[in-house]
Amino acid sequence: MISLKQIRYALAVEKQLHFRKAAEDCSVSQSALSTALSEMERQLGFSVFERDNKKVLVTPVGQQFLDKAKSVQLQVDDLMKLSQTQGAVLSYPMAVGIIPTICPYILPKVLPALNDEYPNFEFNVIEEQSAHLLDMVRSGEIDTAILALPYPTEGLLTFEFWEEDLFWISHQEEDLADADVVTAKELENKKLMLLKDGHCLKDQALSACGMASEKAQSLSATSLSTLIQLVIGRVGSTLIPAMALEQLLTHSSELRAKRLSEPGPHRRIAFVVRPNYTNLGNIEALMSLFKERLAKSV
Repeated sequence: MISLKQIRYALAVEKQLHFRKAAEDCSVSQSALSTALSEMERQLGFSVFERDNKKVLVTPVGQQFLDKAKSVQLQVDDLMKLSQTQGAVLSYPMAVGIIPTICPYILPKVLPALNDEYPNFEFNVIEEQSAHLLDMVRSGEIDTAILALPYPTEGLLTFEFWEEDLFWISHQEEDLADADVVTAKELENKKLMLLKDGHCLKDQALSACGMASEKAQSLSATSLSTLIQLVIGRVGSTLIPAMALEQLLTHSSELRAKRLSEPGPHRRIAFVVRPNYTNLGNIEALMSLFKERLAKSV
């Protein structure tokens, strides 16, 4: 009979495509992992992996087995977490994914309060782009993810806790009129720099402006900090979310920020979880704390 241990080993090999690295992930010796998987394949009657001294490949029938194994592992993990729902809120570790256009701006606002109110809570943060984080939520690698909506989240639950508008950032010498707001029409002839493809903020900015992608300059920049430095260097202008304003502009007196006047909110912030996630009490506690701290920072 195939064991949960063998399933865990097999999924680790699929992830790493390397037996030694998979063994390290599972905290066992390579020989122990290899022996367990060989026995598993003997019981199955087919090879899950093809391996030689250089690489590991998943066989077609092996992929079918691994897809089902992921579902089994996920259900086992959820069963194990049932006991956590009986304990105090935020008394067990959580792995939370956060996208790069939220992570560095929200954490300084919420972590001090989180540490004060839940000093024994282990809050593990993974910073990644939206698509990767959703895959990790679906596979059970992380408990939840904090994303900016609108973004496709089929098959998952979303719990919105914040909304905000975008601000146009320009150098003071290239600023528009004295108004505190700017329209999308006014930005049409401006050199607008946005993050590279894959960052949801790019699509949200284009959508808020009703602008086609070719109207904006898509850079290889992966952070808002880089875009701000380019604005300081008078390369162009950019759009950033409200929560990032204080951190990005505090030491940049030569920059000006104007709220994008197009109907908002331009993005909504939400926790995303699997439908059968068992620790919704933890999500509710985090949402309440995050919302409170963000409200105080506005």
